[in-house]
Amino acid sequence: MWSPQGKQDIECIKRVQRRYTKRLPGLKTYSYESTLQRLNLTTLELRRLHIDLVWCYKIVFGLDRLVDVKFDDFFKHALLNHTRGHMYKLCKQRSSTNVVAAFFVNRVVDIWNFLPEDIVDIISLTAFKRTIKSVDFNAFLNVSEMQIKCI
Repeated sequence: MWSPQGKQDIECIKRVQRRYTKRLPGLKTYSYESTLQRLNLTTLELRRLHIDLVWCYKIVFGLDRLVDVKFDDFFKHALLNHTRGHMYKLCKQRSSTNVVAAFFVNRVVDIWNFLPEDIVDIISLTAFKRTIKSVDFNAFLNVSEMQIKCI
C-alpha cells in the first residue's frame, strides 16, 4: 500500500489538488487551507491516514474478500494482556532503516493502538469509517500549525 513519504512526492500531490481547487468557481483568491475548509475536505495526509486505518481494520477483522490478505502476513498481536486500550493492539516490528519504518505495517501500528476501544470494537466497517473522522490525529500528522487549525 503506497503512501508517499518523500517531501517531493507529497508536495507534488498537493500541487495537483491546489491547482484543481483554485480552478473551482469563487475559490481562486483563497489559500489552500481555507479552500479545503470551504469544500469540507481534509488534508491529503489525514485522508491517507484514514485509508491506512481502514485497511488495518479490514486485515485485523478479515473483512477484505476481494484481496486475500492474512493477518499473520502483516501483523502480530501485542502479547501483553494488561495494557490499556482495546484488546486488538498490535505489536510494532523493529526496523533498522527509515524505508522499512515507512511501510504500511509499521506506519499504522502506533495509530491503530492509539484508537479508543469503542471505535475499534465497532462491528461494521461503515461505522468504523464514520467514527474515525471524529478522532483527533494531529499528534500523528506532519502538518504545520496553520493546517492543524483548519482541520
